[in-house]
Amino acid sequence: MKHPCGIVKNNSKMVNYANRGMGLEGDINLSNAYYLVHDKAIIHKKPTPITIQKVDYPSRLEAVIKEAYFKTPSTTDYNGIYKGRYIDFEAKETKNTSFPLANIHIHQIEHLKKVVKHGGIAFIIIRFTQLGKTFYLKAEDLFSFIETQKRKSIPLSYFEEKGHLIKDCFHPRVCYLDIIDTLYFGG
Repeated sequence: MKHPCGIVKNNSKMVNYANRGMGLEGDINLSNAYYLVHDKAIIHKKPTPITIQKVDYPSRLEAVIKEAYFKTPSTTDYNGIYKGRYIDFEAKETKNTSFPLANIHIHQIEHLKKVVKHGGIAFIIIRFTQLGKTFYLKAEDLFSFIETQKRKSIPLSYFEEKGHLIKDCFHPRVCYLDIIDTLYFGG
């Protein structure tokens, strides 16, 4: 294909497997950047704590981590502050019509319980990729499901009943603060 500026583009179909599963996280990162720029909230992705053991270092620009270990189990994906309240949440995607509980770890659930206990706003955001639906589920409703159900996954119907469908938007992409406004700030 010829580009108007004379750039030649190759249209061969190459499959890029980089960043698989980063669709939701990428959308949330863009949303958080929007919220920060527009002075609505300060919410950041938490880095994964790792210890690097071996690095292949042929040059500064070509350094490759060859071996690394998790220092400690990480807590949740995101935290920050909105309207004076601490926010902490986990974001996950599933191709299924239910969310496998194996995808959220016990130490993450315990962390969310502590956030709730201390007055923070804790929740999970789950995207059902095949359905194109993204839900906000309060941590308390997650805890209730785990404590009362014997299932190994949360069905879509539970998200439809207890959760909140997050609108797909352009800016921000994942409008989860709208739901927090409704649930916690009467708006």
